[in-house]
Amino acid sequence: MIFLNLEEEIRKQALKNAFLHGGKASAGSVISKILGEFPEYRKNAGELAKLVNIELEKVNGMSAEEIAATVHLEFPEFEVKEKKVQVHNLPELRNVKGSVVMRMAPSPSGPLHIGHSRMAILNDEYVKRYGGKLILRIEDTNPANIDPIAYEQIPRDLEWLGVTVHQIAIQSDRMESYYEQARLLIAAGHAYVCTCIQEEFKQKISASVACPHRETPPEENLEKFQKMVDGTFSPGQAVLIIKTDLKHPNPSVRDWIAFRISDAVHPRHGTEYHAYPMMNFSVAVDDHLLGLTHVIRGKDHINNTEKQKYIFNYNKWKLPEYYHYGLVDFPGVILKTSIIKKGLAEGKYSGWDDVRLGTLLAFRKRGFRPETFRRYWIRSGMREIDSEFSVEIFNSINKEIIDTSTPRLFFVPSPVQIRIIGGKDLSGKAPYHPSHPEMGYRTYILGQDPTISVPSADWNSMQDGMELRLKDLCNVIKDGNSAEFAGNAMKERKTRIIQWVPENSRKFSVYRPDGSEDTGLIEPLAEKYRGVAQLERYGYVNIVSENTGFFTHP
Repeated sequence: MIFLNLEEEIRKQALKNAFLHGGKASAGSVISKILGEFPEYRKNAGELAKLVNIELEKVNGMSAEEIAATVHLEFPEFEVKEKKVQVHNLPELRNVKGSVVMRMAPSPSGPLHIGHSRMAILNDEYVKRYGGKLILRIEDTNPANIDPIAYEQIPRDLEWLGVTVHQIAIQSDRMESYYEQARLLIAAGHAYVCTCIQEEFKQKISASVACPHRETPPEENLEKFQKMVDGTFSPGQAVLIIKTDLKHPNPSVRDWIAFRISDAVHPRHGTEYHAYPMMNFSVAVDDHLLGLTHVIRGKDHINNTEKQKYIFNYNKWKLPEYYHYGLVDFPGVILKTSIIKKGLAEGKYSGWDDVRLGTLLAFRKRGFRPETFRRYWIRSGMREIDSEFSVEIFNSINKEIIDTSTPRLFFVPSPVQIRIIGGKDLSGKAPYHPSHPEMGYRTYILGQDPTISVPSADWNSMQDGMELRLKDLCNVIKDGNSAEFAGNAMKERKTRIIQWVPENSRKFSVYRPDGSEDTGLIEPLAEKYRGVAQLERYGYVNIVSENTGFFTHP
């Protein structure tokens, strides 16, 4: 194929790349494509990069609608090439006999965050596939680390995600079952009460040396355990230990703690209980008593699975099928409950739904759709390798879901007022959605020589005498703080296009997840709109009031 010139091919590839990737072209992708067609430029890659960046500045300054319109007119072949549809399916589970019983087991330290959504959705997907029961088990046996809001908020978060809960089991309501199972293991010689100083016990275990209480007779251990239960022992004076292999290569699996004493006031039970099961004990007991067939959780629980198997094996219980998916890093996302609670106490955060946080409440406030979480985690699958959460993919999935039903509105951040000189009976007409004329249009009658507002960053970056187009209004030539009317017809393709709002626009603030706030003006016809809108040339924003919105994504 013969190209007219290099610059024209750069423009073509930039438009194609932007069209296929949500309105923004990538310099690397364009350069790779050009070098494939013009290999002689490899020796002048620096010069080529400069030419590409010049064209990308123009293309990326266009809205997605303008890019689509240009492609439709000049390169319609880009439109007919359908993208390959990727099907993302979760693998089949092992040893499914009929229906399944699965569970989600969050700690009630606060509402759910985006990391919890993976666990919830994967389990929900499999129960929906095979039929059966999905249990929400709230693991609240650490009374010092419970936020009472979680008991009601966690089920609400799951309902919003579209996760179907068939049964709720609250561990603190099941304490007698844990005591019963502990006594059976003690009587069988599989558990003992240790009254060593904690640090001494750790040193012995690390050295594969038995605790001096390990061979205490079961009858004596049962008496000591009862003292743990009735509050005779104080916190730190005694713990119940599950016997394992003292030579196990992983020190954390050697004789592990099953119960400890806590005098913290429990939000559901007050001071009724003193001896509380550790997670590995209560989880193993509940997984059996609740009839779990399959357990899906992160690979940070691999060691816990090894510990829990001792409980199953001692009792000759059937083991569930275990799956451990890779860990996901969420760079820059605030998930840790202790950090959030500290920020709430200090007044740094407005609540659990503060958009700077990674809670589901925060994502909901920003306008994300619950289907986005499901599609993202199904796409991620059950891989055992660790990965990094992709904000770009997550945002693109959400955009794909909301775009066709999302109206377009005008917003001008950091505005500057200008007057259009020479225009008669000026009026602007813009569609609520360029691909859906049935959604209607916004029309503004501006009259003669009107005053409008434009983004100061755009206006101040242009020199006097430069021509630009005010989107869906007219062409003007910059002249100081005024603009000389230069006609209504679309000019040649390199004319810069900027946003504007009429004089009677309202003040509007957008709060972003990085903690910043963009203030500006929003067009008058947005006054009664609530929900996610695309503020053209800015991004998707969840509008919650006449003057406030929360940034969703670009």
